[in-house]
Amino acid sequence: MKFLLLLVVVVAAVWMWRSGRLADAASKQKPSSPPPPQDMVSCAQCGVHFPQADAVAGRNGLYCCVEHRQCAES
Repeated sequence: MKFLLLLVVVVAAVWMWRSGRLADAASKQKPSSPPPPQDMVSCAQCGVHFPQADAVAGRNGLYCCVEHRQCAES
């Protein structure tokens, strides 16, 4: 009878340990959320749309690159 009780306790402990490990593994595999959308602007020289974070500011507006800013301001 002691061995049966010991076996039940060991099986229960192994079951709880494995279910905890599986839950940890599942929580680690969740994909991260995508980045938030960015504001888009258009180049004052060529009209290409691009993220505002990549914009080059000039006197006449925003540009997609330094060359377009120099060309528009000269």
